[in-house]
Amino acid sequence: MRIAFVGKGGSGKTTLSALFSRHLARAGAPVLAMDGDINQHLAEALGHHGPPLDAPPLGAHLTAVKDYLRGTNPRIASAEAMIKTTPPGRGSRLLSLLGDDELHARHVRHVGDVPLMVTGEFDESDLGVACYHSKLGAVELYLNHLVDGPGEYVVVDMTAGADAFASGLFTRFDMTFLVAEPTRKGVSVYRQYRDHAREFGIRVAVVGNKVTGEDDLLFLKEEVGDDLLTHLTQSPYVRAAEQGRAQGELEPQNQHALRVLRETVDAHPRDWPRLHRHAVEFHLRNARAWAGEDLATQVDPEFVPGRVPHS
Repeated sequence: MRIAFVGKGGSGKTTLSALFSRHLARAGAPVLAMDGDINQHLAEALGHHGPPLDAPPLGAHLTAVKDYLRGTNPRIASAEAMIKTTPPGRGSRLLSLLGDDELHARHVRHVGDVPLMVTGEFDESDLGVACYHSKLGAVELYLNHLVDGPGEYVVVDMTAGADAFASGLFTRFDMTFLVAEPTRKGVSVYRQYRDHAREFGIRVAVVGNKVTGEDDLLFLKEEVGDDLLTHLTQSPYVRAAEQGRAQGELEPQNQHALRVLRETVDAHPRDWPRLHRHAVEFHLRNARAWAGEDLATQVDPEFVPGRVPHS
């Protein structure tokens, strides 16, 4: 199951991504955390200190990722012909979560008990010539070729705001948790996500964060209504961890909220045909928009990924 954490900058989505990933890992669930934010802080939120992880970022190795995933698919002549929305077909390499393959071996590192994959920072060489979506394309390709099942989890810390709607990446998730502080600015991104997501049947639930009392909770309920799934209170445990002096355990209310998130994800089984249909739809949109590119022929009309990986 694929889970995205989104929200306004500073809402706590990176913290929630880390807390939820650790919650799953400690329960023994197969989980992969992915840092898809332009500000790469998920490793730190998971508890990493010291030099940067030696995990090669996906976005910096996009050509190699494409070349590996296209496999022997006859519809994709080269890595250069493959774009971020190219869907898998017969001959493509499909991935099992944390499988024994060279992509996971190269790009995954552990922070504590949580496997982590990073997209990569927006560096000086990108200035003026690229946007961050070029790096997020690696995440979209990875999810397009991943055959994950119930009880397996990919947790992605996304870019702030409604930026995910600039590509088809937002349709790659089974559940999107929008983290919102109890302020007007905190819930402002919610309406954008709600309206765009409904068009494609994407499930969005609001997770209140940094709630200090009944007034905060009432404000969130008035602003987002039934889309408010649960909330986390202002957390001394999280603040201590952010200051490098983690001690004790997460507060009971906040532990309960994490359990609610997992129960919500588990309650919605994957609809593989719809997931693949969205992938094809956004790829064909690109095919129509990019004149001169014969991208539509990359779609294998007889292929739908299923539970069992293909070779």
